Amino acid sequence: MTSFDVALLVLRLGIGITMAVHGYAKLFLGGRISGTSKWFTSLGMRPAAFHAWLAAGTEIAAGLALAAGLLTSLASAAFVALMLVAAWTVHRKKGFLITSGGWEYTFVLAVAAISIAVTGPGHLSLDWLIFGSPLLEGLPGLFVSVGVGGVAGVGLLAACYRPPKNIPA
Repeated sequence: MTSFDVALLVLRLGIGITMAVHGYAKLFLGGRISGTSKWFTSLGMRPAAFHAWLAAGTEIAAGLALAAGLLTSLASAAFVALMLVAAWTVHRKKGFLITSGGWEYTFVLAVAAISIAVTGPGHLSLDWLIFGSPLLEGLPGLFVSVGVGGVAGVGLLAACYRPPKNIPA
């Protein structure tokens, strides 16, 4: 075990648990899943209830998988897809900076997940414990996280995003 392995563990735990808690909040806090569904309707995600469940479940599963370093490149791909959809549907029109509600935070989470997919999860991970090494790292990790995640995110938007029409007052 090296300091690099510890740093990867800290990064994986930080962003993985953050994502899992975000999904948990969609299910159990605030407006719960019905409130999330109503919000998704206002964003233009159809069918909204399905996407509320899909987003919450994916955030929890991908967050916990990345935190544990399990199937790391696939978990990273899920992060990329989630953050691409969130950036496009919620944050895009608000600019880059998070202080104005922009896409800065979604970008940072996606880049961190991609970086973990490229480096591999480190020795303090379930990938190493179960498989003896990361399943995909380096360029394959990059291609899986960006390629699969990007295609999933863009595909979901193309198939299900129908932004509401702005009606002039």
